[in-house]
Amino acid sequence: MIVLVNLLWFICGGFLAWLGWMLAGAALAITVVGLPWAFAAFRIAPFAAWPFGRTLVDARVVGEGRIVGTGLANVLWIIFAGFWLTLAHIVAGVSLCLTIIGIPFGLAHFKLAEVSWAPLGKRIVHR
Repeated sequence: MIVLVNLLWFICGGFLAWLGWMLAGAALAITVVGLPWAFAAFRIAPFAAWPFGRTLVDARVVGEGRIVGTGLANVLWIIFAGFWLTLAHIVAGVSLCLTIIGIPFGLAHFKLAEVSWAPLGKRIVHR
């Protein structure tokens, strides 16, 4: 069932979400300053394409150490991009949840809103 829902998601907009995160990562990778966010964008792109059956957790939950400066980098991300990305995903999620068939896709947008707020230090885990 998860494969079917992921396939529907990918066809109906997940490809665009994946492409957006990949293009954002490529644009951020052009500069040295944007590299931390580029790595985070490349890590989140597959999650944006196939969000069902996966969840995002803090890297410390899976045993990785926290990189110094992650909190500050997330604050900068929130100021420059995170707020607007989160708001867009929340609006998309709420509008999709207005229909019964759109509820799973709305919930996927809420998951993407969470990671769009502060993407650094997150890891994808399969449920």
